[in-house]
Amino acid sequence: MSETELSVICKTCGSEVSPFITECPYCGARLRKRAPKLERRDGTLEAKSRRRSGTRRFGMRLRRGRASARVVRPYATLVAIFASAALLLIQRATGSSIATLGGLVTPVDGEWWRFFTAPFVYGDIGYLFVISIGLVIFSIDLERRLGTVATAVLLIASGSLGMLAASGIGSPGNDFAVIAGGNGMALGALAAWFAIRRSEARRAVDRDYDAIAVCVAAAVLLALPIFEATADPVAGLVGGLVGGLAGFAASTFRAPE
Repeated sequence: MSETELSVICKTCGSEVSPFITECPYCGARLRKRAPKLERRDGTLEAKSRRRSGTRRFGMRLRRGRASARVVRPYATLVAIFASAALLLIQRATGSSIATLGGLVTPVDGEWWRFFTAPFVYGDIGYLFVISIGLVIFSIDLERRLGTVATAVLLIASGSLGMLAASGIGSPGNDFAVIAGGNGMALGALAAWFAIRRSEARRAVDRDYDAIAVCVAAAVLLALPIFEATADPVAGLVGGLVGGLAGFAASTFRAPE
């Protein structure tokens, strides 16, 4: 009976398939150039490469187990959330203005560093709570796939480039405006996560995602400027665009798990 239960692992989708086929029936990936030759042993047929297949299967499972054991700590996401919370506590304790703590003040008068600090500055607890939930849902899972450094760069790029765009076209006609908060950063994480998960879902049917939940989350983040004065819609849209492009590039060049 054990001779008929031989199987190999598809390198593309990870499914166990018969060793006597050349293409994976689940994802269509090419497993080998030709089916293995059979030989009769003790009245039964078995593949000549049985020992090799078993060794290869054990090695692949061992590598998959080691990969799953390497848990990526979400340091980039946690730092983004706790740094913003700390600045909010300082703002409430000292009574300082958002502009004093690093909010983006338009027109920008040479203070380029505000493009990087503004996504971490909040004047409202509810605004910070919504952004933090978005980062917990999408950025932590994104960090597990891309790593801490890549995720940190993506979050900073989404937030700062969003602020840069908002300072240029977000408030035409306003002589003075304060823009702050990480709606661009959260939308960047969501868009990057969506690009990568969509690519994974095409490769394996067991990696599907809830598209309705993603759309609801995106709608909530996009609607933040309606309820929060310091949230800018241009910053959110540009941040999402930056994250989406980064996620598409990562899903294109990243090796399948």
